Amino acid sequence: MSRTVILKTYNMLKKDLVNQVSTELSLQKQDVTMALNILLATMSNALAENRRVEIRGFGSISTRKRGSRCTKNPKTGMIMDIPERKTLHFTMSKSLKEALINETE
Repeated sequence: MSRTVILKTYNMLKKDLVNQVSTELSLQKQDVTMALNILLATMSNALAENRRVEIRGFGSISTRKRGSRCTKNPKTGMIMDIPERKTLHFTMSKSLKEALINETE
């Protein structure tokens, strides 16, 4: 007889990250929150300037242009023109990829 295992997904929120870092480093949550906000703002500014953000052992984030295209709205059936836009692209590091593969085995 086979059993179906249902895994609960857990989303890590910013406050969870702050709590874990403040606990592990014995820092106040205010200080960790400020450091995280500065980190995210710095990364956002770099990406807005079309610069690549690389965090060794984790991965890299870069922007890519997605070309304009025509598509059909499935609800109304109307043809729509979608303009060119920027999107984010994440590439995980080799060590993270290996850790994820080993976790599933």
